[in-house]
Amino acid sequence: MWTIQEMKERGKAAFKGNYWPCVAAALLMSLFAGTTTASGRTSGTSTEEMQQAVQSGDKTFILVFLSAFAVIGVICLLIKIFLANPLELGGASFFVENTEAGPAPLSTIKRGFQNYGHNFVVLFLRDLYLTLWLLLFIVPGIIKMYSYRMVPYILAEHPELSANEVITRSREMMNGNKMQAFKMDLSFLGWILLGILTLGLGLVFWTSPYMESTQAALYLKLRDEA
Repeated sequence: MWTIQEMKERGKAAFKGNYWPCVAAALLMSLFAGTTTASGRTSGTSTEEMQQAVQSGDKTFILVFLSAFAVIGVICLLIKIFLANPLELGGASFFVENTEAGPAPLSTIKRGFQNYGHNFVVLFLRDLYLTLWLLLFIVPGIIKMYSYRMVPYILAEHPELSANEVITRSREMMNGNKMQAFKMDLSFLGWILLGILTLGLGLVFWTSPYMESTQAALYLKLRDEA
């Protein structure tokens, strides 16, 4: 059984051995992945205004609000599908290579845009399954998030596999490891809080690339065991 300390030590060593490319790769991944989060905050700040408009019967404002919300949602969805997902896949390829074989060039992240159509289908189905699970049941949805965690890593190394094969292999790989992976995520909580306190600088220059490197180390460990 793998230990959290073992994964973090391997991830930290790989990260520190190729510091700036790791920082740049993690930053690229987080910039686009955070787009939907930012849109959620924006919509949240407008909830009170929407409630006031409903109470006052202002149909024009309600129509404009819903139209703007729909446009923002579509834009974020397109960014997620066409940019964030390929960068997630390219980032997985970069961090796995960097952790396993030594310093990897930042250009490795471009691999996420290769074999684009197939990668699009696999990651789109993963996101669709996760969304459906989260809409139905929150806790099982979170469990499925851990079940599908290795999808981008498996796809990066085995582009010949179908979507169902990649997702199935990820579920099998995470079987019996989800709780330990959850605890590993919690172990970064202090670093995340520190990053927030430094106005995000700690997240960019330490926490995010450290976490990505540790996740890659976990994938390599589970892959070798499988």
